Order: sequence, then C-alpha cells, then structure tokens
Amino acid sequence: MTTLLRMPGEPGELTLPALLLRNAEDHGARPALSWRAPDGGGWRTLDWAAARRRIGELAAGFRALGVRRGEIVLLMMGNRPEHWLGDLALVHLGAVPVTVYGTAAPEQIAHVVRHSRARLAVVEGPGERARWEPLLDDPAARLERLVVVEPAADPAGTGGAQDRCEDFAAVAARGAEAYDPASFEATWRQGDADDTLTVVYTSGTTGDPKGVVVSHRHVLLNAVALDGVVELPDHAAHLSYLPFAHIAERMLGLYLPVFRAAHVHLCPDPAQVAPLARELRPAQFFGVPRVWEKLAAAVGGALAELPEEHRAAVAAAAETARAHVAYRERGQRPPAGLAAAYAAAKARVLDPLLAAAGFDRLVWTASASAPMPPEVVRFWAGFGIVIMDAWGLTETVGVATTNAPGGFRLGSVGRPLAGLEVRTAADGEIEVRGRTVCAGYLREDGTVEPATGADGWFRTGDVGRIDADGFLWLTDRKKDMIVTSTGKNVSPALVENALKEHPLIGQALAHGDGRSYVVALLVLDPELAPLWAARHGIGGSLAELARHPAVRAEVERGVAAANTRLNRTEQVKRFSLLGEEWRPETGELTPSLKLRRCVIRHKYGQILERMYAM
Repeated sequence: MTTLLRMPGEPGELTLPALLLRNAEDHGARPALSWRAPDGGGWRTLDWAAARRRIGELAAGFRALGVRRGEIVLLMMGNRPEHWLGDLALVHLGAVPVTVYGTAAPEQIAHVVRHSRARLAVVEGPGERARWEPLLDDPAARLERLVVVEPAADPAGTGGAQDRCEDFAAVAARGAEAYDPASFEATWRQGDADDTLTVVYTSGTTGDPKGVVVSHRHVLLNAVALDGVVELPDHAAHLSYLPFAHIAERMLGLYLPVFRAAHVHLCPDPAQVAPLARELRPAQFFGVPRVWEKLAAAVGGALAELPEEHRAAVAAAAETARAHVAYRERGQRPPAGLAAAYAAAKARVLDPLLAAAGFDRLVWTASASAPMPPEVVRFWAGFGIVIMDAWGLTETVGVATTNAPGGFRLGSVGRPLAGLEVRTAADGEIEVRGRTVCAGYLREDGTVEPATGADGWFRTGDVGRIDADGFLWLTDRKKDMIVTSTGKNVSPALVENALKEHPLIGQALAHGDGRSYVVALLVLDPELAPLWAARHGIGGSLAELARHPAVRAEVERGVAAANTRLNRTEQVKRFSLLGEEWRPETGELTPSLKLRRCVIRHKYGQILERMYAM
C-alpha cells in the first residue's frame, strides 16, 4: 500500500479538482508532468503548482470558446501535454472531456460525434483535421468548431472550414490573458462527486461503441480501493503510452497520478516504450497482454543471441526465480537455501539483464484487458517479475479484481477490490455489484441508461469461475465462446494462448462455431520468426517466411504441442499461416489490442472456408 496523502474530504465526496488543489498546496514543487521537447531535445517538466496554473489558463481559453458546464468536448490526440492539461482544464469547467481513439475510422468518429452531441473537438494535426472537418457540415451532428494543436504549414490548403478552426496555441494564449484565479476557483467548486467526469466509449469489438458514464465518485473510490492493494513508492513515476481513450490509461495516466501526486512521463509513440523504459527505469509498468507478449519476444530474441554458456546461466537463474515465486504464490516463506540462491542469481544474472531493459527498479507490474498467456507469465516469473494480472471493464471503471503481493495466483485475475462483490451466474457469466460500477450508458438525448439490473448486479459478458480462496479465473468472453456442431463449448482464448506458447506464433485466432472441429489462423511473430529463420539459413520477409516449408514445419510442431495440452474438442485440426501482423491500423485489433474477431473472420473468410473444404 502506498502512503495515502492528505485527503481534503471523504474520497467519495471529492472531485478531481479538489485533489489537484491539494497537490499544488502540499506538493507544488514536485514534478507532475514531463514530455519530450518537440525538437527532439530533452525532457520538459511542469511541477504541480505550474501544472495547475496552466490548467487554469486553458480553462479560461475554453470558456472563451463557449464551453459550458455539463457539455461533452471531444479530444483526439496522442499522449502529449495538450491532451493531459486540456482534459483537466475541461474538468475544472465542469465540462466532460471524451477522448476518441486516434485509430478510429471515419464512421466510428462520426458515430461518437453524433451520439455525444459535442459542439467542440480538439484534434492533433492536419491528418486528424481531415477526418473531422466533414462533420462540421454533417446535418446529424452538432459539431461547430475544431481546435487544432499542430496547424498545417499552409492554412490555405486545409479546406473550406478555416473560419471554424482554431489553433490550440491561440486558445491557450487567450486563456493566459483572461485567467482570473477567483473565477477559476469558484467555477470548479460548483461541481460535486456525482458529476460526470468523462464518458469512455468502448473500443467496439462488435457494433457501435457504447458511451460509459463515469463520475468523480466512481474514479476516486476506485483509486482508494486500488491504493489498498498496490505497493508503490510515494509519488512513483508512470510511463503513459496507452491511449487516453482506454479506461486503463485514464486511470493510470491521468486520475491516479492526481490522486497520488505522482509524476507522469508522456510517451506519444507506443513503439518508443522499450527505449523510454530503459531511460526512465520506472517503478511501475502496466501493459495489456499483447504488450507483455511483445516485450517477452524481444527479450527472448536477445537471449537467444547470447553464447551457450550465458544462456545456460540465464536458464538456471530463471528456474531459481520461478521456484522463489512459487513459494510467494502459496503465501509461504521461501526456504533459506532457496532465498540465498535467488538473491545470488538475481544479483549476478537477472538484475543486469533487467537493468538493460530498464526494469531493474520495478516494484509493481500489472496487466489486464484479456487473459494473459500462461507462458508469458512464466517467462517473466523467471526474472522474478510477478505480473499482477487484474480484471475489469470500462463499466467497472477499470480494475474490479486484482492480484497483489499479499495474495496472488498466477493465471488468475485476483480477488475483488474493497467495495465490490463478484459472482458467477449459472452459465458462468461473471457479475459485479458495488460502488464503482458505472452509472450506465449515455443515450443520444443525454440521459443515462442504467448498466445494472434492479438488484444492482452488472452482467459483464465475461465467463469464469471463482475458486475456494476467492480468486477469479477467466475463461473467455461469453459472446466469443465457440459452440461446435456437436454442442461442445470451446474457449477460443484458451486455444489461442496454447498456440502462442510456440515462439514463432505471435497471434492466433481459433474458429469453429457451428462446425465439427476447430481451425486456426496463425500469424508469425515479427520479432522472433526472422531470428529463428536466420539461425536456420532462411531469409525473406514475414510473408515469404510464412510460405517457407521449414517454417511451416516448425509451426506444425508448435500446433501439435499445443494440441497435447487441449482436449479433443479444443484441438486444432487445420491451420493457415499468415505473414502479416494484425494491428489496430489494419482493423484486426481494437485500439486496446484485443482481437476484432468478426473483422478477422470476414477478412479471411475464404481461407477459413477452404480449411473446412479440404
């Protein structure tokens, strides 16, 4: 548990601006926000006092644009200071900032604009402006004005809506001139804990995104509950790289840092996470399973290049670390001999490797969003890193259950946070009730559709079980479950994670609903497959490797190995090997890196059909 800072009231009755004032008063000289200079130079940093002043000035600038209490303002930017500061400025006005995924297609943007009834949007640059500008003339939308952070070099070439576009810098400058401290303080004090803090539009694995309404109370009660199980140094730094459209980064990169008076480092390009981690050596790191998979693949690839004697030393140290973790998992003190062996292995072998990755100071590592592949959990346990898998949804304001140093089970998603109840229905669907479950879903008329039944239980759509010790184990999404033509239920995530244990297989989709057997689409791992191929004298692009007989033969061995761990119904009878990675930009993944199963099945429909016609 971190040291709880001074609370200026009961957490359930506070608002985020009250905590920002606390930070400026009690921790004003501590760093709040850092980002790279645009010219590629060093870090620029605002302390909490300066950050709050900048937020006040931006609030005055947005007020001058006519932003009103209670109205939604849309944001589409990367993890940059204008996004972080602008979001909090809108909150201080009583407006509702809503971030839209930067990878959203034009039709998805249009849905959010129309559904939210927003009059103003703040977008990053000319690319985003081109996608948003047509909506200024959309008769089904209310959008009136765009604020652009990085204006085009040639304003004359940006289309016919120039009079309805503002430069962010101009808005900020007007706000700095108009800023009145007394007015700023009076404005945020009009709000209360039940006010809507944000609306988070789900990433839409199927159908249109739904707008989840989140209040100040939901966020701050969740923060208090998380603080009861998370062990972090005071004011610990956070590396913010996931999109703020995702509830996880909203909590970790925006709301929790305000709650904890922590230090946020903004990373606008997720591809730079690894080098930034090496530079910053953070105390905490959160990644969705795909991020941990890719990091493990990169580290595994580097280890594979070591001389044989070094690889053997790492393997021996890893087994010692896993044995040490196993005792901790059971809540037991490791024997003295094992403790000494682990300390020696950590100092001589593991810590230098972790230092090279920037992970040597980690005290809290976590994941959520989807079931974590067991082999990835085992890989990191071999470095003494226990990924505290958590579970929750946007509707539960992020984390609902989590593992913690005081109690964890590898492979589970932990136990409920304080203030939440979790149960499973007769069909295995997980249901949640408690004080941090959201108010409901935003309707087009601005009212809220309740998310829970009359008894307060929220049906999550996830399937799982609760063991005798109260740990929750996920099976899959209820709507994703495969029901074969013989009536057998198959968890696609279980099959896919078994397949991905082979290092050449980076991504997988199991398919077989209404069929007599399961088939799979497999994607080569873009980091490890080329390394494996080079060691076997094979060259070429990922697509060329996918067609090479030796690569396919190795993947066949991986599928066969996975099948030995699956029951007959779950076993993969046929597969197709693809050489193109699935990404949010190409539509196969959501922005939070979950599979868009319907998109993949449609895109590769002919390949899937051929596997059943063989």
